[in-house]
Amino acid sequence: MPTLTEFAPPGTQPARRLTLTYQSRSKSRLLAKLDNGEDVGLFLARGRVLRGGDVLTGPEGLAVLIEAAPEAVSVVRTADALALARACYHLGNRHVALQIMAGELRYLADPVLDEMVRGLGLAVAGESAPFEPEAGAYSHGH
Repeated sequence: MPTLTEFAPPGTQPARRLTLTYQSRSKSRLLAKLDNGEDVGLFLARGRVLRGGDVLTGPEGLAVLIEAAPEAVSVVRTADALALARACYHLGNRHVALQIMAGELRYLADPVLDEMVRGLGLAVAGESAPFEPEAGAYSHGH
């Protein structure tokens, strides 16, 4: 079974693809199946969340493209920047991972959080979409 232990140098062309949920992309040790069904082991430095588009490699020389899997997310869309900022504040105060875009907010589906956001006057829709939350103020890129 091939292992993935590090980020590939920029420009590396991946030979395989690995589609993972946000929870799986948050793990540094993971046994997984590539999209072609082949087993692979991830043995990465701790503290880093994989992002869609990252390319990993390992001692066998295999280069693998990471994809963010579609998953159940709650989506808030509004042109009201203040209302969106309030929702981000209240969700962030609960340490909820957030994907923030212009006029749109996503978080992993949670009916309790959905009700709180509706209580702020915003509409919440359930969707299946890739989830790529903010990395955080203290995170460091590679």
